[in-house]
Amino acid sequence: MNRFARLATRLLSAPQGLVWLNAPGETAGAAPECWPAELPVAPAVLDRCRQVAELGQPLFLPVAGDGPLAFSFAGVPLVGSAGEFLGVLAVTDVARRAWGADEARDLTDLAGACSAQIRTRMRSGAALQAREDAERAANAAEGEATRMQTLLDRSQLLLRASEDLADTRGLDDVRRQVGELVSGDLKPSYIGMALLRQGMLHRVADPIDGDMPFEDVPEHYALGPNWPTARAVRENRMIVINDRAELAAAYGPEAVAGFDALDLRAAACLPLRGTRGTLGTLVLGWSSPYRIDVAERAILTTIAGYAAQAVERALHLDERVSAARELQQALLTELPDVPGLELAALYWPAAQDDMVGGDWYDAYPLPGTPGEGATGALAVTVADIAGHDIRAAALMGQVRSMLRQADHDHPGKGPEQVLSALERACRRLDLPVGGTLVHAHLRPEADGHWLLKWSNAGHPPPLLATPGCAVEQLTPHDVLLHPSLSPGPRSCETRLLAPGSTLVLYTDGLVEERGRDIEENIDRVARRLAAQPPDVPLETLLRSLADIATNREGEDDTVLLALRIRAH
Repeated sequence: MNRFARLATRLLSAPQGLVWLNAPGETAGAAPECWPAELPVAPAVLDRCRQVAELGQPLFLPVAGDGPLAFSFAGVPLVGSAGEFLGVLAVTDVARRAWGADEARDLTDLAGACSAQIRTRMRSGAALQAREDAERAANAAEGEATRMQTLLDRSQLLLRASEDLADTRGLDDVRRQVGELVSGDLKPSYIGMALLRQGMLHRVADPIDGDMPFEDVPEHYALGPNWPTARAVRENRMIVINDRAELAAAYGPEAVAGFDALDLRAAACLPLRGTRGTLGTLVLGWSSPYRIDVAERAILTTIAGYAAQAVERALHLDERVSAARELQQALLTELPDVPGLELAALYWPAAQDDMVGGDWYDAYPLPGTPGEGATGALAVTVADIAGHDIRAAALMGQVRSMLRQADHDHPGKGPEQVLSALERACRRLDLPVGGTLVHAHLRPEADGHWLLKWSNAGHPPPLLATPGCAVEQLTPHDVLLHPSLSPGPRSCETRLLAPGSTLVLYTDGLVEERGRDIEENIDRVARRLAAQPPDVPLETLLRSLADIATNREGEDDTVLLALRIRAH
């Protein structure tokens, strides 16, 4: 239920979500599951949930309550298979919200999935009751008690395997979950994995203990006759090693060395069968003599099947994320050398491996008006295209190229006109581009000054540090980019930058933090910028600013771009 509350907050961009379940007695719905878990649920919110229960239909209130305790509320009833009321899926917002039709539909769809999950849990309760009845029957038959308990334990192990491995996200996670599954039931002392890549088996290092002591075993090896793991792949069946003598007689000295290094007395090598062939081998080892009976063979084969599905899913995700990251890195600009300016940039990827976003920066010389030569002018951009997948990275690349082309197609025009041209092109090409950006032009002026013109499409404000002055937030901005917004005229701001001035542009990954106001974090970055020596190298400056967000969860990419007007 907590997961559905979290999904509701993300889907409707609300600060709090909750699942309020109906139960008999006075405590019905008194302790809902909510996200974030540490955020208390106001009694007025529970009253709105009870109102949904009484009405039996969705309730969307732009504002509820009075004074400082007012809040917006959206709640949808959860129903059972016979239409009975089960509870409420709701989100709240401290700000006034006019809930739209799309938001109502999204919350209703999510409530349908939540209701289905609750009904599944209810059916699982009936299945659990049946298992408990089986236990009582087994206990009644003294001679069958032990055997029935063993069968029940193994059934529960397979049930946990299907559930736990379905939630894994990476190879380390798969190996860890397999270890947690079998360590309490089959009690192996070693769990290993080797994956098949380009005709070779590659050992996967343990995510907790690091690499095990395989001094005499290579990290990758061919599918030859010297390895029981290779044989399991070649013959696509479980290979069981009952003792060291059997291993020494049938395989090479490297396999024996690995067996001895782990102090094993028995092992089982299980092929990981994917949808497009064998992916590799799962290895279980025991430090004391161990015999695998027929029932355990069936259990291990089933667990290996679940593990293979998880591995295949993890490899597919890794390939997608790797491709997106390579695309994103390839499009990050090599900064030009501009007389009179210093430039530096920093790209900081999200801490979560599957989070690939559309954050980017760009800097390139501007063309002169027709008939002019090179002007020495420069265009700079920092942007954040919405999304965290390969599609966002691809859109980012398209927008970056189109913005460059718009600058070259409109020589002498301001950044606001170039930005409007980009929006019109996206609309004509039906590109679903949404996000924020700052696009700026800098032109050299007399006495080492530079003229800055910029247009802000809903992006966090750039920071300007001028010698002898406080750090200034360049706050004027227009609406963000979004396919549902009609392109209109955009504004342009102008500022003359004196020698020694430093301009810092960044994306919201630097200043967004759950539970903290974004403006407070922008102020923190501004204070850190003001505290830097005027001659600090820009690379050092950017690393110092990025350190502000080092301890966060890292759910978003971050880009920083700094430029400094060289002193005379």
